[in-house]
Amino acid sequence: MRSSDALDVDPQPVNGAKPSEPALDARSAMLLVVANMVGTGVFTTLGLQAEGVQDGAALLLLWLVGGLVALSGALCYAELAAALPRSGGEYHFLSRIYGPRLGELAGVVSTTVGFAAPMALAAMAFGRYAGTVLPVPPQWLALAALVLVTLIQGFDVGWGRRFQVGATLLKILLILVFCVLGLAVTAPPGALSPWPGPSTLDAVFSAPFALSLVYVSYAYSGWNAASYVTAEVRHPQRSVPMALIGGTLIVTSLYLLLNLTFLRTVPLASLAGTVEVGALAAEHMVGPVGGQLLSLSLSLLLISTISAMALAGPRVIEEMARDRSILAPLCRRSPRGAPTRSVLLLAALAFAFILTDSFAFVLGFAGFTLVLFSLLCVLGLMRLRRREPGLVRPFRVPWYPLPPLLFVLIAVSSLIVVAIEQPLVVLGGAIAIGLLWLALDRAALIAQRFQDS
Repeated sequence: MRSSDALDVDPQPVNGAKPSEPALDARSAMLLVVANMVGTGVFTTLGLQAEGVQDGAALLLLWLVGGLVALSGALCYAELAAALPRSGGEYHFLSRIYGPRLGELAGVVSTTVGFAAPMALAAMAFGRYAGTVLPVPPQWLALAALVLVTLIQGFDVGWGRRFQVGATLLKILLILVFCVLGLAVTAPPGALSPWPGPSTLDAVFSAPFALSLVYVSYAYSGWNAASYVTAEVRHPQRSVPMALIGGTLIVTSLYLLLNLTFLRTVPLASLAGTVEVGALAAEHMVGPVGGQLLSLSLSLLLISTISAMALAGPRVIEEMARDRSILAPLCRRSPRGAPTRSVLLLAALAFAFILTDSFAFVLGFAGFTLVLFSLLCVLGLMRLRRREPGLVRPFRVPWYPLPPLLFVLIAVSSLIVVAIEQPLVVLGGAIAIGLLWLALDRAALIAQRFQDS
């Protein structure tokens, strides 16, 4: 065990930057969690869920269950982050618990699927929302948002932190205003009722309900965001658990309000199968012109999400680079402390995802793989409890083992349903993970030969 695994740690010095005071306090870390979570999922997936689950109460229950599962995961990650306080998230946890190879695989998946893909999805959703108002192709708007955020987060760590905090507070305010407006209008004919009815129980125990949990799980992904920047949080053993748990509770409340608003303002006939749910709800609430303005406001929310990914994701790249001397150049930071090279690499990956312009496939693939590696981390917590009972744990999961068992049950069920309903997504994920594993083996051999020479 590293000496830093049981102690508060400061950010490790990196080439090209001077060691400094951790940049994030507990509030900033909590807002980072909120910004990572509130992104494309909640504004784009309700229409996909409503295709198979056409009961308002069951749809709201989906989001409540998703919140409980995310909170269970956040509690587990809080214990891991407090006991093993180093940045990197799944990369660090799985390396420490199962061995470096699985950790490296998780790190690559986190970088590509956990950050670059959601970053691209948020940019693509921004382009679609803003494109309803601005006479610019959505793909160009997505790329412009990506470039803007890269410039902010890639060169000055202080500006990046301040932009992130301000953008996330604005995001919360706009969501609350949107919900107040939506709940004040009269529900149109054909809108789903949020109250349980005769069809609710059948909808809850249906295959589409279970499949929709995968979409909801993706919408809640990001509850683990603070674990990626642990070393840059002041007093991490106290602040990171507070950020993970508090951020998840805030987002669960916002999600329930948002989906209640969507259900009250959009008829089922218009809702089912629609991706731009927020824009559609805005149009039904305040008419075409007001809807366009409100859609533009909603698109600005996604800038905060893109920025949060650009803040947290490069820290995973840095942690992997620290453990591989051949990747050391990626650790170099700008004179103002920003991980410039890692931010640029993440932006390049997101750029590639945007060019595919395949929203549904990227969403399904991202949801499946993120659930899989989060599941491994939660199982790792239980393994670590048995294997190292003496490890110092400044935070312990309350009501253990119920939260990890709930997370495991829902995660495994979701993966099974996806394998049955969307076998191509699972096959694609399995092939991609297998190829990554082989690539890491090859890279390890090359790195070893390079060091030996």
